[in-house]
Amino acid sequence: MTIPDYQTIMLPLLRFAGDKKEHSIREGIDHLSDLFKLSESERKEVLPSGRSYIIDNRVGWARTYLKKAGLLEDTRRSHFRITDKGAEVLVKSPTEINIKFLQQFPEFNESRKKKDDGEEEQERVIQEETSQTPQELLEYGYQKIKRDLAQELIESVKKASPRFFEQLVVDLLLKMGYGGSLKDAGKAIGQSGDGGIDGIIKEDKLGLDVIYIQAKRWENVVGSKEIRNFVGSLVGQKANKGVFITTSGFTKDALEYVKTITHKVILIDGKMLSQLMIENNVGVSAVISYEVKKVDSDYFVGE
Repeated sequence: MTIPDYQTIMLPLLRFAGDKKEHSIREGIDHLSDLFKLSESERKEVLPSGRSYIIDNRVGWARTYLKKAGLLEDTRRSHFRITDKGAEVLVKSPTEINIKFLQQFPEFNESRKKKDDGEEEQERVIQEETSQTPQELLEYGYQKIKRDLAQELIESVKKASPRFFEQLVVDLLLKMGYGGSLKDAGKAIGQSGDGGIDGIIKEDKLGLDVIYIQAKRWENVVGSKEIRNFVGSLVGQKANKGVFITTSGFTKDALEYVKTITHKVILIDGKMLSQLMIENNVGVSAVISYEVKKVDSDYFVGE
């Protein structure tokens, strides 16, 4: 069964609390996971950030909205119980509880009154017309922006000159920490370099080892032949480590080949290249940043 959205979870969560006992959030999550017959993999499915399970997040938001309506209340950290108003709702045997249902309660609408008209309407539309929690909307929206940026970034790289691309990969590896802070830690060789080597970078600040780079600004996938030629160049340099970077991808044979050789060769395709550039701020600049915060329950312990 697929993971239910947070509005679908509201009524079963209220019913779970209908015994009027105090329950932990964990108990609620486990009960609802069993109720909806979620598989082990579904229970462990995470949001794009990887920081929380989807089912945990959706149960948490269902609980938040039920609290806003006065149907549930916190008893202590990570624990809750049903209120008298919540019990009265269950007596009426509703078939569904969602955002529209909760709008009948003054407490639920109180928070909206503190916003201006435009903000209130925007929140109403988002809450009523989406099955995703606010955190899911934020994270999936961020991932969409990141995917679009990665695509735009790799297209820009493909339009750049070969010389620029060779310098770009050296700059990227330096940003990733290779070579430390030495001015001569890395350099692009280009067409004047030794066969098949486009760049050289020191592995650490002391330069105890050197990593050789080949950069291919290609549309077609890179095959095992090109990787073999690169390994041959490493042998000629008496080197053991190399990084082969392309704007396209690698064939299955190429990926399998690097597993069979004694040399340490890392293959970076266009997708990984764009992600590394974004993560290390190469060719991109920050426009705006958001910091999501939550109430620190520990601060209020003993109050």
